[in-house]
Amino acid sequence: MNATPTMTPSDDLTEMAQFAARLVVDEGLDYASARRQARKALGDGAGRTREALTTEMIEDEVRAHIALFCADTQPGELRALRTVARRWMHRLAEFRPHLGGAVWRGTATRQSAIRIDLFCDDPKAPEIALLNQHVAFETASKAIGGGEHLLVHSITEREGLLQDWVTVHLSVLDLDELRGALRPDARGRTWRGDLAALDRLMRESAP
Repeated sequence: MNATPTMTPSDDLTEMAQFAARLVVDEGLDYASARRQARKALGDGAGRTREALTTEMIEDEVRAHIALFCADTQPGELRALRTVARRWMHRLAEFRPHLGGAVWRGTATRQSAIRIDLFCDDPKAPEIALLNQHVAFETASKAIGGGEHLLVHSITEREGLLQDWVTVHLSVLDLDELRGALRPDARGRTWRGDLAALDRLMRESAP
């Protein structure tokens, strides 16, 4: 009787990356949350790989999933989200906003949140600016390890082109962290970009 063949580590990683990619595209999860859920759902026990499931691996599967299932709708949805991001970056220009996440990387769908990092000396300053602009928002303190927390202001608004609700997450970072904001990934692409870089992306991808 033949034994059931075991999956190779590369098979494990591919399966986990595909599972995580579906969560990113269909449910709008960020990559870290999708990675955790993939590990939890598929297991880390005997016979499963301990190799690192990188963000780049997940992103490759996200792009493949979009090409297969969302090719007709995704470009328009991405442009609408980038337009919203651009507007908020203009409104909060004094805090050196940098767009990150799926909207920056080009893998966003209507399920994706817009993630903008703000850099400033005073962590209360963005909150005051939002209040002065009469913006309704919610604030949360997100644990990021080492006993440190990240302050995140979240805004939900109706987006006209999508005819759907869009969430904008504004993460408040120390000004000193701006120096590492444009650190590239393993393939030389940046994880975030400023307003000028976003404008270039939108011009290059214009229909």
